[in-house]
Amino acid sequence: MSTIDGPAGVDAPQVLCDVRAALAEAAAAPTGVVWRMTESGRQLDANLLNLAAGQVIGTHAEPDLDVLLVVVAGSGTMSTDDGPLELGPGRLVWLPHGSTRSLAAGADGLAYLTVHRRRPGMQIRSGPPEHGPYAVSS
Repeated sequence: MSTIDGPAGVDAPQVLCDVRAALAEAAAAPTGVVWRMTESGRQLDANLLNLAAGQVIGTHAEPDLDVLLVVVAGSGTMSTDDGPLELGPGRLVWLPHGSTRSLAAGADGLAYLTVHRRRPGMQIRSGPPEHGPYAVSS
């Protein structure tokens, strides 16, 4: 992928993925994650997913993070607590944290990009904190 040079020591904008090429390569195995953002130092997570025609992702929720979902190819339906949302190329859907949804791919399948704030990594500490909400007292 191409990189645009920036000031020394500063990450520069980059082309991370050609969505059309990634989906074309995934045509042989049309279900699952096609691409995942893995760059170090990032503040975002992003995934490109492809569902085969008729495939369903059951009801689920992201309890902690808002998610943006962008449909890049195909069609489908998102079921929400407020009713169904029809999905097609170019549709941008905001999924507030805690909201529930399920997805059903249409006759041509459904490919979409999700983007959300990166989850902090697990931290190993030498012991419990001395003060704060998780402090242990005797």
